[in-house]
Amino acid sequence: MRRIDTAIDGVCLIEPVVHGDHRGFFMESYHKDRFAALGIEHDFVQDNHSRSRAGVLRGLHYQLGLPQAKLVRATRGRVFDVVVDLRRGSPSFGRWVGAELSEDNRRMLFAPAGFGHGFLVLSEIAEFQYKCSDFYAPDEERGIRWDDPSIAIDWPLGDLDPVLSDRDLAWPHLENVSDNDLPRTRS
Repeated sequence: MRRIDTAIDGVCLIEPVVHGDHRGFFMESYHKDRFAALGIEHDFVQDNHSRSRAGVLRGLHYQLGLPQAKLVRATRGRVFDVVVDLRRGSPSFGRWVGAELSEDNRRMLFAPAGFGHGFLVLSEIAEFQYKCSDFYAPDEERGIRWDDPSIAIDWPLGDLDPVLSDRDLAWPHLENVSDNDLPRTRS
């Protein structure tokens, strides 16, 4: 496996070793010791799997009291995956990183706890899987509006009109979120 650091400290892409031949391919999508050697040491407690159609945009989500580190990947189709640093006091607060994840490139993205997360489906259908370091807690769920101008995510929409849930359309802009509803950096 190879770790590719991004412009935000702690956020990285993982390229797995893929063994392929005329039968297909094999890869380790997670190996605790190999990930620890890459600096990702988490006990992931929950796996999620979603399926979405072209143009679906999910996010930007985070949990406050039970923050989740996430290891995400597309196992079918293509997505543009985004993480935003929402940790008050972080030198990269409000900055985002995005990467295309696909069944072809087999890359994974790791986002530490305290980051907002979202993705846009670029293919006809996409299946998206992710590991979380803490359990989903509906009372702790928060979000930031996907098109917040202060964050200015360069979503590759082209001619697409994104398809969002009512809940995702209702999230506030970052400037309207109280400090008590944002994660903090750990000292």
